Amino acid sequence: MARPTRVSRALSQNFLADRAAAERIAHLAVPNPRRTPLLLEVGAGQGALTHPLAPRCRELIAYEIDPRLVPGLRARFAGMPQVRVAAGDFLAARPPRTPFSVAGNVPFSRTAAIVDWCLRAPALTEATLLTQLEYARKRTGDYGSWSRLTVLTWPRYEWRLVGRVGRRSFRPVPRVDAGIVRIERRRSPLLDAGAHDSWRRLVELGFSGVGGSLHASLRRAHPRRRVDAAFRVAGLDTGVLVGEVPPGAWLGLHEVLGS
Repeated sequence: MARPTRVSRALSQNFLADRAAAERIAHLAVPNPRRTPLLLEVGAGQGALTHPLAPRCRELIAYEIDPRLVPGLRARFAGMPQVRVAAGDFLAARPPRTPFSVAGNVPFSRTAAIVDWCLRAPALTEATLLTQLEYARKRTGDYGSWSRLTVLTWPRYEWRLVGRVGRRSFRPVPRVDAGIVRIERRRSPLLDAGAHDSWRRLVELGFSGVGGSLHASLRRAHPRRRVDAAFRVAGLDTGVLVGEVPPGAWLGLHEVLGS
């Protein structure tokens, strides 16, 4: 895979240069081509991931923010009518109203904003993103701890670390390896729509950091006896740190404290 003579550090460019890795990511992003009518690619670059994605989609919109790369992309995929190269910032795009998926080799410096865009899109079904490995592990519980964002969105989305890609699979070579994060919208949310606000309040209170433990933080808004009961339902020790509590246990806490 050819590379441009210069890369843009401002755009956090690290191009995927490993064909096998690109094929693996494409299969993870579109495991069942018949169920993915529309796919949006974040940061197509030179088309390393676009190429294996294209045959697996009925329609692929490949976004590329670097105007130097757009002509080459359009020339490379001119013979594939299902591929449309969109010049511009993915984050400025309006989410489709019909079901769609997202995939891409995400610029490390823009990961949080891209994930936020995906989570806010009402019709998103899943996103498969190549991110900095530390981010991927943090968001998916691979460190044995769980982030606030993961817990907040857990009733609607499942987060999984589905693979790793070594740093030498990129050009230029970044300082760290990458992880493949899979974010899937649940067909049936774990909580009713009416419980969304109470879930958010509970999680934000728990992650407030006041008191030194989750138990102490929750006691700021709930009587100790109710917090004790919630911990028993969730199967938690009262001294547990908030980051150590898996999303499933939060559902037990919400069962008692969510009303």
